[in-house]
Amino acid sequence: MGILLRQLSGQGTYTRWQSGDDMVRLIRTLVPVLALVAVTAGCSSGDGKSEARLTEQRESYCTQLGAWQDARAEEADAEKEGAEADGASGYDMVGAVADDVFLAMDPLRDEALDGGRTLAEATVAALKSNDRGAGGLIVRYCQDNGFEAQVG
Repeated sequence: MGILLRQLSGQGTYTRWQSGDDMVRLIRTLVPVLALVAVTAGCSSGDGKSEARLTEQRESYCTQLGAWQDARAEEADAEKEGAEADGASGYDMVGAVADDVFLAMDPLRDEALDGGRTLAEATVAALKSNDRGAGGLIVRYCQDNGFEAQVG
């Protein structure tokens, strides 16, 4: 305890801590400050991990969306030829891939898009109702996040 010194106001001289009460006050002051610093440091290091996780989720969504676009195109080609794509009905194939898009979209569902829509609203409108405007929004979402290669 003798190592800790306190500056007296106005005199510029130092004296030793006078009592154990001074040490208790110091500890009571420092512990909350140190706890706050530790929590803040923990949050900032976690931001990098959550940002990486968000990037992975976006990539997964855009990859699944690209697979759905490919399945739709394959279905359209098969309908033109009057045959079923790869021996499975187009509905089954496109529907299964759409389910994968919805699963990948779930953690991102509340992300805001242009026009006041969320990613969930635009995805449902594009995949279920063939809404071309919504389809453009979700493709632009992927492009804006650096995953233009995954979508058409």
